[in-house]
Amino acid sequence: MNNEQKTISLTLITIVASLGGFLFGFDMAVISGVLPFVEKQFSLTAAQEGWFVSSALVGCIIGVALSGELSDRLGRKKPLLISAILFTLSAIGCSMLPSLAGVIISRVLGGIGIGIASNVVPLYISEIAPAATRGRMVTYYQFALTLGILVAYLSNAALVSAAGSGGSLMGTDTWRLMFGVGAIPAILFFAGLFTVPESPRWLQLKNSQAATGMATALKRVSYSDLFAPGIRRAMLIGILLPLFSQFSGINAIIYYGPSILSNAGVSLSNSLISQVIFGLANMLFTLVAIWKVDSWGRRPLYLYGTAGAAVTLLLTGLCFYYGYTTSVWLLVCVLAFLACFAFSIGPLKFVVASEIFPNAIRGRALAISIMVMWVADTIVGQLTPIFLKSIGSGGTFWFFSFFCVVAFVCVYKLLPETRGKSLEQIEQYWKDRGVEMDPSAGNETIIMH
Repeated sequence: MNNEQKTISLTLITIVASLGGFLFGFDMAVISGVLPFVEKQFSLTAAQEGWFVSSALVGCIIGVALSGELSDRLGRKKPLLISAILFTLSAIGCSMLPSLAGVIISRVLGGIGIGIASNVVPLYISEIAPAATRGRMVTYYQFALTLGILVAYLSNAALVSAAGSGGSLMGTDTWRLMFGVGAIPAILFFAGLFTVPESPRWLQLKNSQAATGMATALKRVSYSDLFAPGIRRAMLIGILLPLFSQFSGINAIIYYGPSILSNAGVSLSNSLISQVIFGLANMLFTLVAIWKVDSWGRRPLYLYGTAGAAVTLLLTGLCFYYGYTTSVWLLVCVLAFLACFAFSIGPLKFVVASEIFPNAIRGRALAISIMVMWVADTIVGQLTPIFLKSIGSGGTFWFFSFFCVVAFVCVYKLLPETRGKSLEQIEQYWKDRGVEMDPSAGNETIIMH
């Protein structure tokens, strides 16, 4: 296979795998259009509203908890097939089950699929990508995620427009159709996975283990050993980046954008159109990360992005505090924040976390990293409606601005540059800093218990 054929093959594989990111983004964003309808139909309290949003996130935590074991034992491809099935079942269930409890159960199932995909997709892409373009290829996953968000906003707005004042279309509640659209990419994801290969690095690891003998050659360690000297800093980075990404305020806009704008006096249809604009900006500025992540590097992009996010969130809070909610300034501030998030905080948590861990523990270590993201996301999903009602929109955005400042400081002090390094070179970097290895083994062979 020549270089051109290899490039085409890698591109097609990345597109298929990134459909998992598309579904992740779609499911995360579709709730913003669904929420006002469900809140009105079922007269949800603030706590019930938070649970309706966060039920999928509980499923995500379950999915991530399973994903490390699944990816280590079954490879990277089979867990993705499982996630595609769960995505499909969730979309169908949310659109057809009559009770709110049934919808919530379906969202939990979809969340499990998201949890598995959110770990395994960037892991899989990082393992098939050449070192020189790994950052860009993993960022395609984030681009697909933002495209899924945009498509959710567009489909939500289109369905609301088609339904008109009646609130239903073809005899079906509009919000159920919003969920049902997700079945189409889920089926495409499932079918496409049959065309991609297994991760070569996972196959290499399994072949190495088989050759040396599982019973005698493997060093058994506990999860606490992930914080051993050398790996400890990598693990800390892998935990902090996804934590800060959720406390940056992005999901306050994605989940509650229409509600926030509606409470500020903007009509539902106009707030949904604003969400489309937000989603488009989020997607387009992710292209900056794709363009520069392998030339500028991970560290500069993250520092620029967190600094910009802190300032723009502060200004967004001021717009709400002083009542400039119907002016162009609110839109400008939110778009500027989305730009900063999209080229740094959003994609780089996946890029860095998928490449900084040694091969033999990468699946489980990345699962812990993504688990932190979903736990933080669940907390934010619960706190945001409470904060909006207690300290107001301005105070809520200032809270998120503070965390962006903390993220800037932590990244400045902790994050090394991994641009252009192979996964093996990055692994050696941590080995040189105190990871205990078995000198008789050809590479690090560790299993978790």
